[in-house]
Amino acid sequence: MAKIKLEYLWLDGYKPTQNLRSKTKVEEHENFKGTLEELGNWSFDGSSTQQAEGGSSDCLLKPVAIYPDPERRNGYLVMTEVLNADGTPHESNGRATIDDDDNDFWFGFEQEYFIMDTATQLPLGFPIGGYPGPQGMYYCSVGGKNTWGRDLVEEHADLCIDAGLNFEGINQEVAAGQWEFQLFAKGAKKAGDEIWIARYLLDRLTEKYGYYIEYHPKPIKGDWNGSGMHANFSNEVLRTCGSKETYEAICEAFRPVTKEHIEVYGAFNDQRLTGLHETASITDFSYGVSDRGASIRIPIITVEKGWKGWLEDRRPASNGDPYKIAGRIIKTVKSAKI
Repeated sequence: MAKIKLEYLWLDGYKPTQNLRSKTKVEEHENFKGTLEELGNWSFDGSSTQQAEGGSSDCLLKPVAIYPDPERRNGYLVMTEVLNADGTPHESNGRATIDDDDNDFWFGFEQEYFIMDTATQLPLGFPIGGYPGPQGMYYCSVGGKNTWGRDLVEEHADLCIDAGLNFEGINQEVAAGQWEFQLFAKGAKKAGDEIWIARYLLDRLTEKYGYYIEYHPKPIKGDWNGSGMHANFSNEVLRTCGSKETYEAICEAFRPVTKEHIEVYGAFNDQRLTGLHETASITDFSYGVSDRGASIRIPIITVEKGWKGWLEDRRPASNGDPYKIAGRIIKTVKSAKI
């Protein structure tokens, strides 16, 4: 019998931005295969996470995805949904609201973030009491003059790949100390699971570097790009229709529910979606081919392939919950009159 370390991960009930929580359960298993079927529900004190009152504080953790933990011997990362004591989804459980049981929807998220120095509480590359050079030389840069944090970013990429995530790439972003990684999954719930697992691995990794990750969409005020989490999405219709009119009908379905989307696209997004720095204004809705200043970009590759491909919603903020973002996008796409 081997002792297996199971790290149960969940989202707390804090508002406006939920946080990752986790705790370790050690179990004895013989020939553990790393499957969900081998796991049971667990519980936690919801009164400590804004998810229950002290007089009735038990909340349940239902395992929904499991991945090898690349940093622990006999370790696994277990993504869970939070349930009430009676087994119903907790109000903080965004994953349970996703209407994609047949995995028709595919999502590719582009997670931007700033690496912050815990001593200075500034992004890497920002001097105390001043600013680095203006934007321009940091994007996809190489070399110590314009690049900071590569060791952490490279290690994080390896951890995600070793954990079995469908990790698709990394690049330094437009501002100093700002980076991005990309993940893709067939199925909205799986896509959300993998973003949260990747965020967990990144946050945990900073503990040994003396850094922390800032997911705020505009942590540095002024002439600096904010951080987003662009949502690339498709379903069978978008992948196969071959129709410009169908694409336009789906895009138009987003127009009347602009407010509903912004409500779940991340807190403080108004500081980022200003109409500047490659963003559309938070109060507007627009779409266009290859337009990074639009709310939704129609990729040029989609057009070149005869209107068969995907769309990119550029509005979600870096601190948004991928479950809620995907759930809202799916609802709107399904409402389109095509």
